[in-house]
Parts: sequence; C-alpha cells; structure tokens
Amino acid sequence: MTFSYYPGCTLKTKAKDLDKYARASAEVLGITLEEPAEWQCCGGAYTTAADEIATKLSSVRALNSAKELDRALVTVCSACHNVIKQTNYDITNNADMAMKVNNYLKLDQPYNGETTVYHYLEMLRDVVGFDKLAEKVVNPLKGKKIAAYYGCLLLRPSKALAMDDPENPTIMEDFIRAIGAEPVIYSQRNECCGGYITMEDKAQAAKRSSTVMNCAQENGADMVITACPLCLYNLKKNSDSELPVVYFTELLAEALGIKEQEEI
Repeated sequence: MTFSYYPGCTLKTKAKDLDKYARASAEVLGITLEEPAEWQCCGGAYTTAADEIATKLSSVRALNSAKELDRALVTVCSACHNVIKQTNYDITNNADMAMKVNNYLKLDQPYNGETTVYHYLEMLRDVVGFDKLAEKVVNPLKGKKIAAYYGCLLLRPSKALAMDDPENPTIMEDFIRAIGAEPVIYSQRNECCGGYITMEDKAQAAKRSSTVMNCAQENGADMVITACPLCLYNLKKNSDSELPVVYFTELLAEALGIKEQEEI
C-alpha cells in the first residue's frame, strides 16, 4: 500500500530521527511512503484568518498532489499535520475559501478537500491496526513505562483534526501497548509545553515543560514519547528533568527490530 508522505522541513534537519524511523517502520508494515515531488513548507502554524489564502497554498498543493495520485496523505510531525489537516477541513467546509484558493492556483481540476489525511499514528490505528502492529513486534518493550506526550497540536482543534478525544485521548497509549510497553497516564499529557513562547519568554516555557516532565516522572514514567519536534526540543532543553524524551517512531523501530539496522 502506497501513501503520499509529507515530511515537512524539520524532519529534514533537526528531526531526522522522526522521519528515518517512520519510513523504515512503514516498510516493515507493508506501507510505502512517497514524498510529493515538489512539496513546500506548510508554514508551521495555521493562520486562522479566513481571508488569508497565501499561507495555505503549500498545504493545498500537497493535498492536491495526493488527490491526483488517488492516495491518502500521511504526516508525522504534529505541527505539519495540524496545518495540513486544518487546511483540508476549511477547504472542505468553506466554499468561499475553496473558491479563492482554486482561483489562485489555477489547477487542472479544483481541489475541494477530497484527500484523506492521516497522522502516522492514525495510519497505525486505522489502516494497519494496532492488533496487526503487535503481531509484527519482534522486540516487545516489556517492562518499560512510557508516558505519551500529546501536547497542543496533535489533538486541537478537535473538530478539524478529529483524531481522538482532546481531553482523554487513547491513541498513543494504545500504540504503547501494541509495542509491548506499559503506558503511564498523567494529567499533563495533553497540556502545552510552552513551545511557541520559548523565544519570547523562556522562563515561562521552562516552567511549563518542567511541569509536564515532572508530572510524568512522578507517575512512574521511564521515558516520554512525542510526535512533535518543537515539543521534544522544549521538554529536553527547557525542563529541569533528566527523563529521556524520544520520538514515538524510534520506539516503533526498536520494537520492530530495525532500529540498530537503521543506525548502521
């Protein structure tokens, strides 16, 4: 099965592990991920102004490229997923926006939200199936207590992203169980780490990140996993905790027995 795959800028620079392990693990699971030929930066943050069209065009190009290939589009970075899925939602539900975007892009056929967008975690749950994933595991991570960190962008706004319950999500905990580990439930797992204010108010960002990490540790976590490069940076660099923080794809690759192979 082949999906269009939008990696985004950070996965080509600071978050190469998120990308590398996602691609390698997908192949083991029978999934081929193919990048659009000429994708552009999604912008990293969604502009909510309805009349702001220019910032949405790169996302629409990626979505339309997948449509032309009759494929779903997979993302793995929380920020990219948030931007692309919100764009797709608004194009689908806002006829005026869709008209303006299509008039600007002058596509052969108008794009009106036809592409299905999956976050990689959704692909594991809804396409592969966590039960099938568990069957592929050759190195179950038994004994590891893992805290899932959702952050802001993976779940909200819930109407547009429609991934999970934004207040009581389960998708990452179910993923953790599928790879043989024990999920740690803690109150800060879907609270903000302060990522977007790091440059403006580092003290406040450090306070938020430390609150998240200390809460995970107090509830018995051995490590924290995330899908967001900005969250990973903030939790590692701006908190006072020494708890390890890794991308969920790294543990996926470890459970599938391909992590060492990829590092050679």
